[in-house]
Amino acid sequence: MVRRAQQIASRLVLPRARRTDRSPRGSGELASVRYRGGSDEIDVDATIDRLVEHPVLEEDDIVVRERVRTRRSVVLAVDISGSMGTERIRTAAASVGALVAELHHDDLGVVAFWSDAAVLARPGEPIEVTRLLDTLLRIPARGLTNVAFPLTVARDLLLATPSGDRRDARVILLSDCVHNAGPDPRPLAPGLPRLDVLLDTSGEHDLELARELARLGRGRLAPVHDFRQVAPAISRLFAD
Repeated sequence: MVRRAQQIASRLVLPRARRTDRSPRGSGELASVRYRGGSDEIDVDATIDRLVEHPVLEEDDIVVRERVRTRRSVVLAVDISGSMGTERIRTAAASVGALVAELHHDDLGVVAFWSDAAVLARPGEPIEVTRLLDTLLRIPARGLTNVAFPLTVARDLLLATPSGDRRDARVILLSDCVHNAGPDPRPLAPGLPRLDVLLDTSGEHDLELARELARLGRGRLAPVHDFRQVAPAISRLFAD
């Protein structure tokens, strides 16, 4: 079962092509940069300033407005409470693999939680998928689920990440959201930069809480029933 989980993650970990950083849409900020053949929005004022310095305008003197993506910081909070059945192990493995692929130029942290929480990787640290999964799967599954705890831990990890742009940071919660330990997690969601919820629907789950957390965290809800649905769900989360 563990080997199968590692195979799933390894298949998904190959970096996927990201939408171009110079796309007019996305979470990046508009910036004035030298023309590189990929934009048709000229920064007239900056180009005129260049023309004053260089009366004979060359292509390198043209300044354009492009969408430049900042380095993203993301924390994945993985629910390991209760019985870690085969499907949940596969879903957790797929989530790690898909996020490593999606964020191969960015910072990814991973937190495992039950009634407590453990930081498995901090944003900005190199991630070796096989080792990370081995650590995750060696943690004994606990019975209770404290959804509030990992949200607090994830928030603190993002705040402590020097390279993380707070405007392009988020937490992704992978859980069945059957919260039965600790304080109500709802008040914590608005304090996060963004909270997306991957709702594990392979067994008992709380759709209402998952929906509320995503709404309060200004994120999206993505139900997943098995590991095959994880990568497409994560792609949709990062599409807006």
